[in-house]
Amino acid sequence: MAFDEIKEAVLIGFFLAFMIGPVFFMLIQTSIIKGARAAIAFDLGVILGDITFILIAYYGSKSLLERIKDDPRLFYIGGLILLVYGIITFLDKSQKRVVQDETLVLPEKTNYPKLFIKGFLLNFINIGVLAFWLGMIVVIGSNLQMNAGKIFNYFSVILLSYFITDIGKITLAKQLKKYLTPSVTYKIKRAMGILLIVFGVVLILKGFLPKERLNIDNVIDKVETTN
Repeated sequence: MAFDEIKEAVLIGFFLAFMIGPVFFMLIQTSIIKGARAAIAFDLGVILGDITFILIAYYGSKSLLERIKDDPRLFYIGGLILLVYGIITFLDKSQKRVVQDETLVLPEKTNYPKLFIKGFLLNFINIGVLAFWLGMIVVIGSNLQMNAGKIFNYFSVILLSYFITDIGKITLAKQLKKYLTPSVTYKIKRAMGILLIVFGVVLILKGFLPKERLNIDNVIDKVETTN
């Protein structure tokens, strides 16, 4: 992988770790109540859910990805998915209920396998996560020329970055909990929604550009010719 690709994947993983939702708060609460090891077990279950969705998105959209490789205008499909997901995230007002949900408190005895399964299921039942990964697969897969090895490495770096960031969140859980008031978390979620909307719009516009204009080498050649 090129350095720029690694940097992009790391930033995506970091961004994902701060997507406000039930998983985010469950991770924080698990760390505070049951400790770091319990939170890591929960987080590994969440990541397994992400891996499952990535595989579903990749193999379920393989024919579409092959078409996008030959027709960049189909970028707008991935952009549209991210745009819709961003709008839903921005308009969702359920976050206050998530913050104040007392059912997130865990029983006293730590059951690591149960926490792992709980993390997996809590992530897997969120169809919005699948929509997000589908959009990412469409965009990233086409950028990497449908090279399975490159796609695997790219998403591996995303998930590794995501997990490392979560370790930081687990370590700082008590401090984070203190600042995560309903008002603050609601604003953060809306900001995340805006970022997804912007990203989706950019991809849609990129999809409608002629294929030649997407190639930076062609742009450079034209500049040199005019000079």
